[in-house]
Amino acid sequence: MFAKTPQQETKNTLKVFVKSCLFLCLVSLSLNAQDADQKERPNILFAIADDMSHASAYGHKWVSTPHFDKLASEGILFKNAFTTNPKCGPSRAATLGGRHFWQMKAGSCHWNVWPNELKIYTDLLAKAGYHVGLTGKGWGPGDYKKRGGRVHNPAGKAYNTQKKKSQVGISDNNYSGNFKEFLKKRKPGQPFCFWYGAKEPHRGYLAGSGIRSGLDPKTVKVPSYYPDHADVRSDLLDYALEVNWFDKHLGEIVEHLREIGELDNTLIIATSDNGAPFPRIKGQIYDEDFRLPMAARWGAVHKGGAVVEDFVNNIDIGPTFLEAAGVEIPEEMSGRSFVDIFKANTSGFIDPKRDFVCVGRENQDLGREGDLGYPVRAIRTRDYLYVHNFAPDRWPAGNPETGFTNCDSSPTKSLILKLHKEGKSQYFEANFGKRPQEQLFKLSVDPECMKNLAQNPEYSKIKKELWEQLKTTLIDTKDPRILGKGKVFDNYEYVGSNAQHSWKAYIEGWWKRQRY
Repeated sequence: MFAKTPQQETKNTLKVFVKSCLFLCLVSLSLNAQDADQKERPNILFAIADDMSHASAYGHKWVSTPHFDKLASEGILFKNAFTTNPKCGPSRAATLGGRHFWQMKAGSCHWNVWPNELKIYTDLLAKAGYHVGLTGKGWGPGDYKKRGGRVHNPAGKAYNTQKKKSQVGISDNNYSGNFKEFLKKRKPGQPFCFWYGAKEPHRGYLAGSGIRSGLDPKTVKVPSYYPDHADVRSDLLDYALEVNWFDKHLGEIVEHLREIGELDNTLIIATSDNGAPFPRIKGQIYDEDFRLPMAARWGAVHKGGAVVEDFVNNIDIGPTFLEAAGVEIPEEMSGRSFVDIFKANTSGFIDPKRDFVCVGRENQDLGREGDLGYPVRAIRTRDYLYVHNFAPDRWPAGNPETGFTNCDSSPTKSLILKLHKEGKSQYFEANFGKRPQEQLFKLSVDPECMKNLAQNPEYSKIKKELWEQLKTTLIDTKDPRILGKGKVFDNYEYVGSNAQHSWKAYIEGWWKRQRY
């Protein structure tokens, strides 16, 4: 072989040098593109209280939610946020699935087997590279392991090892501490999706704890469907104390994001699953239960200070997270992303067409004759709430024989039932009485939904129009109830342990051996 000349050696060396430079440039460009992509993908923080109707940002001064209020002032306060179903199991399922509760199969009911065949936003974000986890209460109650086929809760892998001393009735879960533990487990530059699921203000409460903590019973606004009684005011303040606890940990979590410099690149939504655990609210179809407090912040996109009137539903949350993360929203998700609301950076109605929601309920708890559900669908517009009760012969809050088990035990409930026995039944009828097939409420003059206008001929046209609008939505979204297949909801397996509350237990004499 001939030896290479110095000129050839120099030429080859230059070729190697140029190729090396090109390779390094390509690698650098690739890494920069990845870094840019990571920065464009926001972190996601979802804070969900358990049974919360009130926040001080809405003028409820007997609760103290400064951190929720600050999120709203630095972002968006939603005036018309709702849940598709006013019970925690189906509400949380619908949030994860981005679908109306009636589209969630077994997830449409309470204490069910998780429908693992449905796509949910947490799984989709995990597949897209997000670090996904939760602390506290995720989806539930129900079975997601044995028959649901999942290793972790649908809301994410649980981080619950950090504890903090608290009073009786309040969880000892150090929610903010567990959030920090969760962040330690993510890879460098990896975006996260975290579910802060407080177990507050779910019952039970330590009776009188609100007043003993310094909350003033005079500040409470007692709804007209409750007696204005010291027991009721105290009960509401016990609830308020736990609302404040949820807010305290929300503030600690957000402050940690601020400290580590990741607050503005985190899309935060703080809300609840359904309304307060009181008669006529939780589990029922009146405005105060399915209307939710909701504040949102996304500093990288939204300048803050907005009060938005658009009707948003908890089924819209998953699609919003997916769009923000650049992940394709599955066609089967009927929820609608509200990323456009963030980008609009203004108040009022962003999209005037987003002016109604449809809600409902099916089988929630045992204790009704035959352990059947109480099927309802309703439509809420700017001015009206129209409710269609499909089984008006049934008791909406459960049967009297089994103690109205679709309503949490409480001092307020006990007082109303005591007054009923004494012949003072106005509060009993408002909270536990049977309901007609149709109800119509004009919310501008009757926000507590106390005067049913369904049989008033002056409102017959409005009632008909709302029923047709509701039916159209139910048909379009293939609701089994409107399609004549509603029995499916009563056939889903109940996996709860509260067998003593069942109608079967009543027939077999359990209630005769117990004192309610």
